[in-house]
Amino acid sequence: MSLDKEIVDEFLDESRGLIEELLDLLAVLEDDYSEAEQLSDYGNKVDRIMGASKSLALMAPADHPMHMISDYAALCKAVGYQASQIKNNEHFFQICVALLLDATEVLKELLKNINEDGKKLRSSIPPAFIDRLRWVTNQFGKTVNVSVTIGETATTMTQADIDDLLKKLGL
Repeated sequence: MSLDKEIVDEFLDESRGLIEELLDLLAVLEDDYSEAEQLSDYGNKVDRIMGASKSLALMAPADHPMHMISDYAALCKAVGYQASQIKNNEHFFQICVALLLDATEVLKELLKNINEDGKKLRSSIPPAFIDRLRWVTNQFGKTVNVSVTIGETATTMTQADIDDLLKKLGL
């Protein structure tokens, strides 16, 4: 099975628009801790990229970058939702926003280079970024809410799940 070029182009167009919205949101939040809850909007938008890329990845070969994009977006989503719940720790919030700014720029590059070799794309993700991501996710504790809580329920992700995503990414 292969990916239809027109569908991929539509995915890329929509994703590029979402990336710009994400970067704009993060630029506002970088200096405004009082709006921390708006990071749930970040999670919602990056979730759209993740969901579409996961759907497209079903039609792609196992080594296609679409798989990497969906896993990478899942990591961004987890950090975004968890950071939206930070209370009484402005410094940590600012660290998370800075990490998400970098992560979103990397996601933008992954999308831009979707036709590249997966191994080459993996090597473009700076190891220092991965270290920062692991440090931040470890600060959240054993579980990370990866969706907005509705009533009493929320989808959670454990640190082991995050580590598994990083392993799948080859990082």
